[in-house]
Formats: sequence, structure tokens, C-alpha cells
Amino acid sequence: MKKFLSVFLLLCCYQPAISEDSNWSRWRGPDENGAVTTGSPPVEWSLTKNIRWKVEIPGKGSSTPIVYGNQVIVLSAIQTERKKPGAESTPAPSEPPSGQAGGQRRRGFGAPAPTHFYEFVVMSFDRSSGAKQWSKVVTEEVPHEAGHQTNSFASASPITDGKHIYVDFGSRGIFCLDMQGQVKWQKDLGEMKTVASFGEGSSATLAGNLLIVPWDHEGGSFLVALHASNGDEAWRTPRDEKTCWATPLVVEHNGRTQVITNGRRVRSYDLKDGKLIWECGGQVSNPIPSPILYKKNVICMTGYQGNAIQSISLDSMGDVTGGKSIAWSNNEAAPYVPSATLFKGHLYYNKGNNGIISCAEAETGKLLYSQKRLDGLGSIYASPVAAADHVYFTGRDGVTVVIKHGTEPAIVSKNPLEETIDASLAIVGDTIFARGEKHLFCIGK
Repeated sequence: MKKFLSVFLLLCCYQPAISEDSNWSRWRGPDENGAVTTGSPPVEWSLTKNIRWKVEIPGKGSSTPIVYGNQVIVLSAIQTERKKPGAESTPAPSEPPSGQAGGQRRRGFGAPAPTHFYEFVVMSFDRSSGAKQWSKVVTEEVPHEAGHQTNSFASASPITDGKHIYVDFGSRGIFCLDMQGQVKWQKDLGEMKTVASFGEGSSATLAGNLLIVPWDHEGGSFLVALHASNGDEAWRTPRDEKTCWATPLVVEHNGRTQVITNGRRVRSYDLKDGKLIWECGGQVSNPIPSPILYKKNVICMTGYQGNAIQSISLDSMGDVTGGKSIAWSNNEAAPYVPSATLFKGHLYYNKGNNGIISCAEAETGKLLYSQKRLDGLGSIYASPVAAADHVYFTGRDGVTVVIKHGTEPAIVSKNPLEETIDASLAIVGDTIFARGEKHLFCIGK
């Protein structure tokens, strides 16, 4: 009886470990490069095919959903009817669907700041059924900038370690919630003033017990590390950068952990104290794509008002601009908003925000094909993802074009969801999670 009781208690207490491969805990996935090495997600779908479930999402957001265990976490900013004191008693200006106007109508150029309060919301959905598990309004504020017409007030993606969810709402605050949606701490870092009031979008990243928050804007830019347990600052390092939207990459190399940030200059900081390790010039304006690790190098790229792709050695020290630390570089074409994806040694990326793609060897930079237009793919903000020898490019019109991994961009399928998609896809096992303008989709056979 005693032996039976011991076994019973052991079984009741035992919970199998959730491997990182079975989750998408941060915006670029397990290896922070948009690719997964396990699973077999579908390559064909439509509104009537291979949709396991879809649920309506209130408000607006372009952050990627994250998945951990049986939870799918989504952020949103919901405009309320309440106005700030003193605001005119006129209706809020109507906004066209974010799929319209593209990059031509730029609300940020001199547009008035919002007058309505927004609810900044974290939501959890059941991974199996799509049922809402909980929804938490972490703050309710009036944004101080209008933002780009195609941006949202919830464009930074959350991150989780399976115990807590860390949410970067930028000027509205940094928040830590438990997995049941209860706020454990919050941190106010001030207000960003972005170039042309384009709005915010960099995501925080987690490195052990530190949450790394980028704060590059038209004011005093900095990189700050917060203790994940309580939000207190561990260190803060000033940065000579203007507005950037790239998410930092944390890598361990030769016994030292580096925090690598993209910008007009790529920089590496010591995770321990925030001190600069190395820097490299050569990038171009409005840096958005996030760094990607390949072996002992980091690959950074920018594609606005020029093109720059550089593979930089993690052994670098000091200013390595134009030096031998650059393994290879390319200035033919590079993405503006989307980041690249790395799959089986191949680097896949698009040109600007267009459906024109290239593929290069990550080792050498050799182009396997360059600037090939994908039929069916128009304007693109979402970053490509890859799994099971396929690469997925999602356009702003909601169509995902799937190509075969290889030395030619062979199209496998074109898959419409008939609503704007600016958020990058998340792949977990045999399912794909897509956050559209109005719905969250679970795509699976």
C-alpha cells in the first residue's frame, strides 16, 4: 500500500518537460531565426481548408503570437470611447483597413496625436480549441504619437519562459504577468519620440534572469537590462542611435554572453554589465530587421534608402568597420521591415517590403538566387518562416506563398486568408498560428 501511494504521488506530481521545439516562445521562434527543425505544418490552406479554428481578436496589433504549452498569447490595443480631458467632442477619425494605403499614406507625418484612450490587452487562448482562457488590460492610456498608418500600438511581441510572460508596450510600460494573467510587476521607462512619429515596434528579449529592452528613438537612446523577477534595473547603457525597431539577439560565445543590436551601427554589449564589446558601421536608414546567429558570426541587414547585409565575427573587439571581422557583405538587396529567416544554412529574405526574394549561403554570402519575384506576393511586412523544407512568405493582403527550400524558388502553394496580416507566423509542430487584422487562426491538417 505504501509503495502504491508513493508511485501514485509521484505520477500526480510529475509533469513532462516542455521542450523548446514544441513552443514558439518569442517572436522569431526557438532559435530566433524564424525557422524550426521539427514538425510538419501544412503547406496548403484557405478559409475552408486546414483551418482548425479561428477566433476574433478585438482591437489592433501586429505583434506575433507566442505559444507555450497549451497557451497562445496575443497582444492588442483597443480604442475606447473615452477621450482625454480637453479633447474635442468630435468623432475619432476613421482609419482604413491596414491592408489599404500601404506605405503611401503615412499617418505619422505631422498627424495629430490620438485623443482616445486605448486598452492595452494581453490575451491567452487555448492552443487546442481557440477558447479564450483569460484577458488582462494591463494599462489604459492615450498614446502620445499617432504612429505610421500601417503600424499599431501593439506591434512588439511578447516573450515567455513558461513561468512568466513579459510584455513590451514601450511608452505604455513594460509588464510581467504570470501564466494566469496576473500582473507581477510593471516598469515605466518614459516616452519614445520616434522619427516622423512612425511609432514603436522593437520587442524585448529574455536572457536568463534579465529582460533586455531596446529604447532607440529621437531622444536619449539606451539599452536597459531589467531583473526579470521584479523589473529593477540591472544596468543601462546609452546608445548613439536614432529610432530603430530591431529586436536584440543574445548569444553566448567563448564564455561571454553578448547582446547584439542592429542599428546604423551594429553593436555588441556584455550581458553582465552592458559595456560595449564591439561595433561595426555600414548599415543604412531605419533599421528594423533583427540580427541572426550563424555559427560564430552574426548576420545583420537593413534595406531602406540603400541595402546592407553583413556577416560579422563574434570574436570582434572594438570598432571593426570595414575590417577583417566582416566575413562577407552584400549590398544588392535587403529587407526594410521584415527580418530574414535562416534554414539549413540558407538565408531567405525579401527586397524592401516587396514580394521579391533572394536566397544566399549563410556561410559565404554566395547568392543562390537573387531578386526573384514571387507570383502572388505583394507588399510584405511579416517576416518569413521555415519548416520541413518549406519557406513561408506572407503578404499584407493575407496571402502566404510557400516555396521549397533549395536553390530555386519553386512555388508550392498560394494560401489566402482574406484579411490583412502584418504579424509574422508562428510554427509549432504541425500547426501554424497567424494573427490577422481581425482574427487569430490556427492552421493545421
